[in-house]
Amino acid sequence: MKINQLTVDEATASLRSSRAGLSAAQATRRLAEYGLNRIEKAEREPLALRFAREFTHFFALILWLAAALAYAAELREPGGGMAALAAAIVGVIVVNGVFSFWQEYRAERAIYELAKLLPSRCAALRDGAATEIAAEKLVPGDVILLKEGDEIPADCRVIESFGLRVNTATVTGESVAIEKTVMPDGEEDLLRARNVVLAGTLVVAGSAQALVFATGMRTEFGKIAHLTQSAAEPLSPLQREITRLSRLVAVLATVLGVLFFLLGQALGFPFWDNFIFAIGVIVANVPEGLLPTVTLALAMATQRMGRRNALVRHLPAVETLGAATVIVTDKTGTLTQNRMEARRLYFAEGPQDCGALHGGRDPAGRERRFLEVAFYCHDLRELIADGKRRWRGDPMEEALRRLAAPVMAARTDYVRRDEIAFDSDRKRLSTVYVTPQGPVLYCKGALETVLPTCSSVATADGAVPLSEALRSRFIAAETEFAHEGMRVIALGCRELPRGSSREQWEQDLTLLGLVGLADPVRLEVPQAIATCRAAGIRVIMVTGDHPQTALAVARQIGLVRTGRPLVVSGERLQRMTGVQLQLALDADEIIFARVGANQKMVIVEALQRKGEIVAVTGDGVNDAPALKRADIGIAMGLAGTDVAKESADMVLLDDNFASIVAAIEEGRAVYDNIRKFMTYILTSNVPELVPYLAFVLARIPLPLTIMQILAVDLGTDMVPALALGAEEPAPGGMQRPPRPRGERLLTWGLVARAYLFLGALEALAAMAAFFFMLDAAGWRYGAPLAHDDPVYLQATTACLAAIVMMQVVNVFLCRHPVESAFRFGLVSNRLIAWGIAFELALLALIVYTPPGNRIFGTAPIALEAWLFVVPFALGMLALEEARKLVARRLRRDRAQAR
Repeated sequence: MKINQLTVDEATASLRSSRAGLSAAQATRRLAEYGLNRIEKAEREPLALRFAREFTHFFALILWLAAALAYAAELREPGGGMAALAAAIVGVIVVNGVFSFWQEYRAERAIYELAKLLPSRCAALRDGAATEIAAEKLVPGDVILLKEGDEIPADCRVIESFGLRVNTATVTGESVAIEKTVMPDGEEDLLRARNVVLAGTLVVAGSAQALVFATGMRTEFGKIAHLTQSAAEPLSPLQREITRLSRLVAVLATVLGVLFFLLGQALGFPFWDNFIFAIGVIVANVPEGLLPTVTLALAMATQRMGRRNALVRHLPAVETLGAATVIVTDKTGTLTQNRMEARRLYFAEGPQDCGALHGGRDPAGRERRFLEVAFYCHDLRELIADGKRRWRGDPMEEALRRLAAPVMAARTDYVRRDEIAFDSDRKRLSTVYVTPQGPVLYCKGALETVLPTCSSVATADGAVPLSEALRSRFIAAETEFAHEGMRVIALGCRELPRGSSREQWEQDLTLLGLVGLADPVRLEVPQAIATCRAAGIRVIMVTGDHPQTALAVARQIGLVRTGRPLVVSGERLQRMTGVQLQLALDADEIIFARVGANQKMVIVEALQRKGEIVAVTGDGVNDAPALKRADIGIAMGLAGTDVAKESADMVLLDDNFASIVAAIEEGRAVYDNIRKFMTYILTSNVPELVPYLAFVLARIPLPLTIMQILAVDLGTDMVPALALGAEEPAPGGMQRPPRPRGERLLTWGLVARAYLFLGALEALAAMAAFFFMLDAAGWRYGAPLAHDDPVYLQATTACLAAIVMMQVVNVFLCRHPVESAFRFGLVSNRLIAWGIAFELALLALIVYTPPGNRIFGTAPIALEAWLFVVPFALGMLALEEARKLVARRLRRDRAQAR
């Protein structure tokens, strides 16, 4: 039998202890056997290894290879500029690696934060006397003393209780404080046992003695820690796509490099000239600026999301959120405000709104008595913080006091004299106050326990006898309130006659009315749920609360709109097989209630097996494993525990579900923006590659040098590409479903547009500019040109300038794959204007300054060389606008056909 199913004497005997606790000698022996009461540290990957990974992923390895080849060529032919190329490529790797590590570095402190939640000292009985000891010295069999405000240091069986109520939200997710008893119960799940208190939870009322039966990693708290340690973090969709793109680029660059090396050999090129040429082909096909641009674009997106109250801790999470197809959300604090509030009242005449008690007048009679009970009948404690008086304790009692405060706050003439404490059998609290009218007993509790103490009911015209009809009406009202997800409290009172004994106090009370309390829904949530539905994102509520409460909240926020949603309890979920759970998740409307920590992770894994990209919200220790296992974990910044925050990829600064929806919109924009600047960057690869093809196949001077390629990839293209990465979310972004899980970042349509259309037009302009300069200088086909010949330097400079000028136009064309470039003005993205200014300024430095000429092998060119490119740029603009027009018409025709 489990310890909660045993009597107190059986429980102490099973642990070879007693109500007086252990002796010091027994505790020492057990400490040696069971170890310290603390969370064990997880084995962590060395920091140096995590840092090294940023420099050894597949894309970085391609760049390392290119740098090594360039350095080898420099050793063979010093002074050829290959050392500068090698240094530039290594610089790209180092800067990107350090930046990525700094942005994505997440010290795995979740376990240490777990340990911080456990108290450092506690009171225990040793040798029959109460002794304060270090909490980590607790052992099974110890008896500890608990009082209001204590954090519980180990899993314990309650052996004495005096109105003990415990907030278990950090472990179970339950939003209401739970009353604890000493009586055995038949509960199989220790998390739900009424006579067990768990490590990491908080005593909110009462006091108790409890028998320690589990410490350290053997506690439920420790088991959650183990789940958090062992939960694997999946690669994000963006990480998978970048890996795939890296492999594709590596294969393409290598194949072309080898192919043209062999071709050069066949045509009789000298070996080292051919080798350098092959390096140029590889470098031309590797978009060196892609990785830093992606990293910087994600970092800029985190800044925008931060302004919308979403703090991103892990860069790929930005884009993952935009791909999310399912949001698994907690209820308390995320969909609701995480505070109890009086919602509805019931008097003898029927239901009323809470505003009826105030209404700008000083209530009298029944309403006055009702407010007195709400204001004075409690076990709250008064605290002074920041110079303000606050009342802390049971959230329901706080809500009742707030209900009465506008009327009763100024009244200080009542003095508390006595009380009959709340306990699990009575389920009610009575307090006695001395008032100007004499001693008055105020009583509140569950209707089932307050009603038997009442002989009359207060009405607007005075008290009347409690008839069966009135009794039935109050019971029916309680049932109705409960169905709406409210906690129902009955309030009663009586004036105590002189000489009455304590046993007579709770007799002949007058029932004043009922109050229904609930955690109110956040105002923004219903609209956010509707936005998710329009965006094709499914929202599933998973909570530790009662199914009836969960269903009532789901209806209020529009998550449930039908009459028969599927509500799965934690107990039912435990009996389900994996297949049954996956089939259950096919239901149009499903809610999970009373679930445990490991069960939330089971739900996440089942959704992932169904091909969903899952975002999970959570705030408690119990949520940490699911947050870590999800495609993106979202922790609450205000109410969330440090453990949840450390396990998550993103933290909501305002704990608001609506902020998740705003972040999803940003995430979708990030994916679209990555495609925009990928199109932009890959377009320039074609005019960088074609000169090498012409060099080999047409036997002409090389139109573009390797250093000039790097000037484009790592210089002029960078800021405009970042500007595209900083585009605001497009209108209608949340009116379309999430992209399919199998959709690629690099699609055939994107490749065709970049390489076969825009890139081909840029290559035509670049080669035309090169030959224009050669022709103007009188060069004829076949005539040799030295690498330092001014004619050759001007021709390659014209080729470089043509690529950059075409990219100036291209940045506008890449703002949308279908919509006209003229639809977007510079004002909508000022960074584009700055990007173009930077691009042209850098080009001017390269072309017209001696250092630029020396480093990049350029020479100043005349105005006619610039003007020669203008018709090509305008032609590309016209042709791309024509293509977009056709694409828009085809899209409209398909929409009409449907």
